[in-house]
Parts: sequence; structure tokens; C-alpha cells
Amino acid sequence: MRSPESLRKPRVVVVGAGVGGLVAALLLACRGLDVTLVERAGAPGGKMRALDVGGRPVDSGPTVFTMRWIFDQIFAAAGTSVERELALTPLSVLARHHWADTGQPRSSLDLFADRARSAEAIGDFAGAAEAHRFLRFCSEAERIYRLLEAPYIRSARPTFWQMVGDLGPRGLATLAALGPFATLWRRLSQHFADPRLRQLFGRYATYCGASPWSAPATLLLVAQVEMAGVWTVDGGMHAVARKLAQLAQARGARLRFNCEVEEIVLRDGRAAGVRVRDASAAGRGDAQTLAADAVVFNGDAGALAAGLLGPALRPAAAPIAPDERSLSAVTWSLLAHADTAPAGGLVRHNVFFHPDYAAEFDDIAHGRLPRAGTVYLCAQDRDDDARSAAGQAPERLLMLVNAPATGDATGGAFDTSEIEQCERTSAALMARCGVQLTPVARQITTPREFHRLFPATGGALYGRGFSDRLTGGWMTLFKRGAAASPIPGLYLAGGSVHPGPGVPMAAMSGQLAAATLLAHLDSTSRSRRVVISGGTSTFLMMPRPPRSTPAVSSAACSRRTT
Repeated sequence: MRSPESLRKPRVVVVGAGVGGLVAALLLACRGLDVTLVERAGAPGGKMRALDVGGRPVDSGPTVFTMRWIFDQIFAAAGTSVERELALTPLSVLARHHWADTGQPRSSLDLFADRARSAEAIGDFAGAAEAHRFLRFCSEAERIYRLLEAPYIRSARPTFWQMVGDLGPRGLATLAALGPFATLWRRLSQHFADPRLRQLFGRYATYCGASPWSAPATLLLVAQVEMAGVWTVDGGMHAVARKLAQLAQARGARLRFNCEVEEIVLRDGRAAGVRVRDASAAGRGDAQTLAADAVVFNGDAGALAAGLLGPALRPAAAPIAPDERSLSAVTWSLLAHADTAPAGGLVRHNVFFHPDYAAEFDDIAHGRLPRAGTVYLCAQDRDDDARSAAGQAPERLLMLVNAPATGDATGGAFDTSEIEQCERTSAALMARCGVQLTPVARQITTPREFHRLFPATGGALYGRGFSDRLTGGWMTLFKRGAAASPIPGLYLAGGSVHPGPGVPMAAMSGQLAAATLLAHLDSTSRSRRVVISGGTSTFLMMPRPPRSTPAVSSAACSRRTT
């Protein structure tokens, strides 16, 4: 007769309600596990947050919804669909880019989801030769994506030699053609003669928190990701987090907010639970221990390496030196009136460039706020035709400037005068490009606040950066931690571990953590290779499913939300 203990559902505690933790909790609950998700903040989302500015919610983290097929897969595993749960609108204009002070008349360029339309716009902007170069660039970006999507992105523990075996001679030849240590900027210089186009596509490095002068050339694949589709979400990106939390609860997971994890408890060298304490404004009660058979940590891996979750957890992740951190940012969450007539209007995503792009990253490398930084402006009430749903009311805007991750450094958090000077410089750049803002209400977040929200990061928003010049190139892809940590029973998710930062990649990390945990429940072997299979995008190269990877399928969780 089986003991009551053997009949008990496996207990899992998920630490952190960012998108990776939410996905892991949802998928594990769908497989019938006893799941508790604990989160220090009062709401789900992590970096995918919304701030109340003048009584209105402003998306103040990620603002772009891409790689929809990942969410199609996750929602299908939960017995529902993206169409049923979220209201998405595809964007035809990916972004509007502006330049001033280039020695030429003020110029702007729209990139479109339609490749041919973008080529036509680039031809009008920079000449027919650059339009042809753009099409060749797109073909290379697609090839790189197809190569890496299956053996690297979907694999829970990719290694160099496994990827070599998966790629085969033709795939290796494609990567070798980039140059083993080629940077994104070097490759863009081979593609484009117009410095403005190198600047535009070099910005893709910042999506991973890196400089285009240190990021590997493989990040060309970001172009393919965007051209495969960008959507807006009704209710903002924070609505995605709220929906994942709702689905996880509906599938049986318990979600505890205002619940701070003080320690991940080990027993006989294995993760056996967490010690938590009330983090609400009402006061800090007594600590309690939540026992578990496994723990999924969806926080910055640097917090483990720093011993913030207990000194015995240090081996769970490699430490990240300050000069290896990704970028941070200064953000302004705004309600503002926007005068945009001279610029032709704002669309959803807008970028304003200074001509000296290298100076921005030189300042950041020296721990300074950029004296001439690129400005990103998300106009959250705008559509492709530059119309504002706000009418005559102030618009919701997120303005962002890259910054060094020095939020924990003495004298490196920037004083009020430095932040104000950065704001004036950014406003002046936008004004020279024909956009003038009149703020009504605002909230500012600096690297110091990001460090407080995400401890041990210094405010870095993307985990480990690409600053190690000794290894460099696409080999740096293997420096991030994997789903299975060196500590038995402890699994890692989130943008600081494989496959990397950004909402879709963090969501996939939650998938990989759940699949790896389930595989280890099914087998005592820790060497099993787990690969997420499936996907619905027609341009993807589908991986071969592993022989024994547990499927997280819609059949495993058919209950619907009401």
C-alpha cells in the first residue's frame, strides 16, 4: 500500500511574479502540481509594471509585444487562447525614427512590419542602394534566427558542442561568416553605408541591455523578431501579467503578494522551501517557512550569487561583476500634452537620435549619464496614423534614456541636478526633431530605484551584459545560467538567465523551468536535455522533440476561466 506521502502532489514554490515566474506557476499548476507563487510587490508583473501617474496607468516597463507564438503556446497549454484572453492589435508601423543635427535637413524614417514597405521607405530616405542592402540584411537576420531558434533559444541547457551538432556544417558556416568575434556594429557597417541606418539597427543591442560595439553580431536576429509582428495590448503590457496571474489562480496556483522571501531553505543540499515574511505596509509579521519539493527562482540571478537568499545559495548562479552588467535606464512616466505637428506626429514607438552614437555608450561605460543620449518615447494612446485616443486630454507617455547600472555605487546613483540635465537634453533633442512635450504629471525612475526594486543588480535591467571582450562574439550566448541550477531542486527563470531578456524570452524561460522541473520529477537523471517544441509561427524552424521531454499540453489543463 502506498504511503500518504507518496500520494501527495509535488509542492513547488515559485519566487517572483515577473512573466517568467507567472508562466512557470501556470504551467506547473496545469500539470497538477501544488504551486504557491510568492511576490514581494503588491501586484504581478515584475519589470512589466504600470505606474499610476495623475490617476492613470502608464506602462513603465516593457512596451513591445512580440513573438506572439510563445504566448499562443502558453495559453494553449492552459486550455485557452490568446484571442480569448487578450485584446491585441497588430502594428503596421514598428517605430518612427528621428534625427537632428546631422548636417542634413531634419529627417525621419518609419520602419514597417511589411518588409517591402520598409525597403521603399529606406529607398526614399537613403537611396536605392541602401534599400537593396536592407533586403540583404533582412535575409541574413532571418537565417540567423532560423539557425538559433531551435538549438539555442528553445533548449533549457544549451552548450556549445550541442549547438554545433544541431547546426550542422551549413549552419556553422553561416555563423562563421559573421566572424567568431564580430560585434553587431561591425556587421552593420558591412551592411549599410548610411550611418543613420547603422545607428537605427544598432539600437537592437540595447534590447538586450548592451552596446552595439560589444554585442555579438547574432543580435541581427532581433530584426526578424520585429518584422514577424509587433502588437499592442488593450490595457497595456501589464494586462499580460494580470491575465497570466488570473489563469494561474484559476488552474489551482496560490498567489501571495506582499510576501518577501528572506531565504531559500536547503535540506541536505537540496532546495526544500522558502522562508517568507509579510512585506505589506501594515507591518512585518513573523517569518514562516513554506516547505517545497522544488523551488523556481524568478528573480535576478545576481541576487543568488550575492547570497541575498542565503549564503549557501551562492553556487546557484555565477556572480556578475559591475562591469559585466547590462544597461540600466532613467525613465519618465508621463501625462503630457504633445505638440507634434512639425514632426508629422507620434506613433506608438518613437526614437530620437543624436548623430554621435558612440559617445552615448562611451559615457555609459565611464559611469556617466549620456550627455547626448538616444531617447525612446512610447506614446501609449497613439495608433499607426499618429492619432491619439486621449483626444484633448494629456497623453500617456514613457520616455527612456539608457544609463549605467550604478544604482548601488557610492556617488553613482546620480543627483537631482544630473537627472534634470538629462531631462532637459532629451527634451531639447525631441524639440529639434519637431516634438515638444508639456508634462502635467510624471514619475521618474533611476538606476537607484531599479536597484531597490531588483536587488543585487545595480539597476541593470537585462541581467548579464555583453561587455567581456575576452570571450566576445556569439560565444557569449553561453554565459547565462540555465533552467536547472547546480543546486538540486532549484530552478531558474527570468530575463537574467537563458534564453535572455525581454518579455517573450522571459516567458520562454518560465516554460523551460517548468519543463525541466517536470523532467526531473519523471527521472533522477540531471543530464536530460529539455527542449521546448511546437510554436505556431510559419517562419520558424521546428526542433525535433526530445524523446522524453514531458509535454505541457492543453489536454493537461482543460479548465477555462470564467
